[in-house]
Amino acid sequence: MYSEKVMDHFQNPRNVGEIENASGVGTVGNAKCGDIMRIYLDIDDESHIIRDCKFKTFGCGAAVATSSMATELVKGKTIEEAMQITNKAVMEALDGLPPVKVHCSLLAEEAIHAALWDYAEKHHIQIPGLEKPKSDISEHDEDEEY
Repeated sequence: MYSEKVMDHFQNPRNVGEIENASGVGTVGNAKCGDIMRIYLDIDDESHIIRDCKFKTFGCGAAVATSSMATELVKGKTIEEAMQITNKAVMEALDGLPPVKVHCSLLAEEAIHAALWDYAEKHHIQIPGLEKPKSDISEHDEDEEY
């Protein structure tokens, strides 16, 4: 059963779309479930504050809801603050997810990191704690069953 917040973000997703000339774009997927998530960031080059964040997701309701919530959590944050947004933070903000949908929150975290990685690559900077993203997050969780 999904929480009211999950249902709200699924039925009324925030920040859907693309950002033209985005500062960073991250695309990740999960081959096991078929979800694909793309996050677009507009980052102020001087303050490193994320001015805008949009997403496009192909997947289940939980994937749409976690994408929507992730964009809400990232907007207005610095790069360093955005790095602290974990899949657990996304799940907590949504009042939880069923165990079989936890991978959707991991997808959201990885998509944010992939977009930040793209930004860092374009600007030739290093972001502490940021590792090169995997294109398929099922590499992380082969023990989980869906």
